[in-house]
Amino acid sequence: MIEIEKNFDLNPGDKEALLVGATLIRRKSFTDIYYDNASYNLTSRDFWLRTRDGRFELKVPLNETGADRQTTDQYRELEIDQEIADELDLEIKTDLAAAVVEANYKPFATITTKRESWQKGIFHLDFDEVSDMNYTTMEVEIMVADEKQISEAEKLILDFAKQHNIFNPGHGKVIEYLLKNNPDHHRVLKVSGVIRD
Repeated sequence: MIEIEKNFDLNPGDKEALLVGATLIRRKSFTDIYYDNASYNLTSRDFWLRTRDGRFELKVPLNETGADRQTTDQYRELEIDQEIADELDLEIKTDLAAAVVEANYKPFATITTKRESWQKGIFHLDFDEVSDMNYTTMEVEIMVADEKQISEAEKLILDFAKQHNIFNPGHGKVIEYLLKNNPDHHRVLKVSGVIRD
């Protein structure tokens, strides 16, 4: 499946308006640890290797950095260790964790999130709160099976935001973390086009 998503910053009252007619899926807390090497070879290409509560996941971009990423972010999400290893050209001798260490990927951010997930029609809404950073964000997401459906999904997300008077594009938790804790890494991602103004 392909994840089409866009983050938004909300104004007071926006969440309550968005939740009219929505169904709560779950509330949960989880801890993500993000990995890269000292040259930021993964994140500067918009690859996001993490463990979520101890299990490896990799988000692989489908759209290029730069101008064509102004609309939404599009990722394939890999959750099978061998698929992650293949994507990153890692050799698993014992397990993926050991292969990650051998490739000199090290943790650069640990983020614990409280998340509320809601469904509103075809839209999946995640409201995230990171108390360590005093940061909240909301993400609108649609999952599609085929790349031919991406353009329509993007249009649906933007129309949804417009219908709900949500006009402030936001950024995710990791970008906020880097902004506050690692300006050099943040600058590299800006120069590479991963972070857009």
